[in-house]
Amino acid sequence: MALVPTDIDRYAEEHTTRPPDLLLALADETRATLTAPQMLTGTVEGRFLEMLVFASGATRVLEIGTYSGYSALSMAAGLPPEGHIHTCEIDERHAEVARRYIAESPHADRITVHLGPALETVDRLDGPFDLVFIDADKTGYADYYEAVLPELSPRGLIVFDNMLQNGRVVDDPDFSESTRAIANLNERLANDSGVTCVLLTVRDGVTLVRRDD
Repeated sequence: MALVPTDIDRYAEEHTTRPPDLLLALADETRATLTAPQMLTGTVEGRFLEMLVFASGATRVLEIGTYSGYSALSMAAGLPPEGHIHTCEIDERHAEVARRYIAESPHADRITVHLGPALETVDRLDGPFDLVFIDADKTGYADYYEAVLPELSPRGLIVFDNMLQNGRVVDDPDFSESTRAIANLNERLANDSGVTCVLLTVRDGVTLVRRDD
């Protein structure tokens, strides 16, 4: 990630509450054994997601894109006792790692990993959801948005990750199909009179969306 100078990024991480040892071990295994370790949520964004869940009082959380489970475990730390997270993952190897670490955590009974195409899983699940975190294939973001927007609770939030594409949305929005898809979604959200959104420069860009009912 090159959006924030390395020394500032390091300072922010050093002045964010340290993750529990289980998440540190998960991060180490992810970097050592899985492809695309840059997809790891990491300390600052993990704590940010935890804070969003805690501050919003979310009890029903949906995640599209589990990867190795770091974000799901982070959000679970902010849940109230009755809260639950449904997280969707299409890659069997990623789901295996996530399930193993979830089983070792204090939140094992509050996270369900669903293996398979996310849109099919969302179609099976009953809403509403208080918070939806989307961090999966970028070309699918628009479809995920349409699927989950009607399932938001009245004060629910959709949280999109990687909305700046390392700056390519500004410098070269046609860099790839994924970057074009994100650039188009950014324009759509900013001009949608039915929602309110804010694009934050947290890590690779995090957009928060609420529905205006």
